[in-house]
Amino acid sequence: MNTIRTEASVTWAQALAWRLDRHLLQPVGSESVAAVVRRLGAVLSMDETLADLAVQVRRSSPSPGGLAEALAAGEVIKAFVFRGSMHYIDPQEGAAYLALRAAGRQWELPSWVEHYRLEPENWPDFRAAVRAALSDGPLTVAELGAVLSERREYRHLKPIFDAGAGTLIKPLSWQGDLSLGPSRDGSLTVRRLDDNPRWQGIPALDEAGPRAVLAYFRTYGPAPIENLRYWIGSGLSAGGRRLGSWVDRLGDRLVAVDVEGTVAYAAREDVAALQASSPSDAVRLLPGHDQWVMGPGTKDTHVTPPDARDLMTRKANPVIVAGVVRGTWYRQGDEIAVRWLGGHRPPPAAVEREASRVASLQGRTTSGSSTALARG
Repeated sequence: MNTIRTEASVTWAQALAWRLDRHLLQPVGSESVAAVVRRLGAVLSMDETLADLAVQVRRSSPSPGGLAEALAAGEVIKAFVFRGSMHYIDPQEGAAYLALRAAGRQWELPSWVEHYRLEPENWPDFRAAVRAALSDGPLTVAELGAVLSERREYRHLKPIFDAGAGTLIKPLSWQGDLSLGPSRDGSLTVRRLDDNPRWQGIPALDEAGPRAVLAYFRTYGPAPIENLRYWIGSGLSAGGRRLGSWVDRLGDRLVAVDVEGTVAYAAREDVAALQASSPSDAVRLLPGHDQWVMGPGTKDTHVTPPDARDLMTRKANPVIVAGVVRGTWYRQGDEIAVRWLGGHRPPPAAVEREASRVASLQGRTTSGSSTALARG
């Protein structure tokens, strides 16, 4: 990776304030559900309640349940993306992440071939059979297995599909053959991705790589290169050499920024706004595993101080103050209780306002004036 001379200097307070704006957290955005997902790059769907809240806290006119509606309408898609987990992504921009994830060609690994008894040369036929099975509409994973097992060459896979086939269907997601649909009676469904008119296919790897890198810095910058390695390198198994080549290909579209002694990177088009940003004192209550924390990674101490890291890893709901995790929150009856970490406590009125907003998003009404109960 070529050394890039620093061309700008900002404080971490400015950097996080700019990032809050990019995350639609300060000010809260007016964009659609799909636009929020597109801005964040991906929204983890491990817990659907948390995923929906992650989107709604970023909307000035929230519509709880809107993420499920956007999925049903094809405005967003659900696929296996970062670290093999299910994420909501944009049908067009998210395709770049799938291209990067598919580059590892997991289905050609000897252990894969031995376990599933599918030779690499047979993989294209298997993909075609899956698409054909889904031509009449979505199926549960077990139903898909039942259709495929009618063919002798895939009969041995039925027990795997009956058990969920999570690992087997991941490459089908990465290659654009299927996406995950709404659950039916508690069972995961899959459907053809090319039935979605917003889907434009998987881009070539040499196009997808630089695109994904630039998108990262436009939402999570300014960020040190280690954050990029965490999110795209480790998260998508992109590989360090590939990642370095994509950064180099972007050339002067990226700018190295000095952030209080840390060399971080940002998109050139964002530098002026970054330098003009003023520190924010915004208080936000976010759901566990929110992209604000997961995008830079919990090792980034500028967002997640060391005393908060274990809590964030375990899916605690973060309270961020000026962009930094300063506490956690949880429901306690009709109230929201806050546990502060260290001595950083914003004005109670700011916490009350945010707690009331989040309570309304959860379909709750708060009791009395003590919406946020401070805990030590």
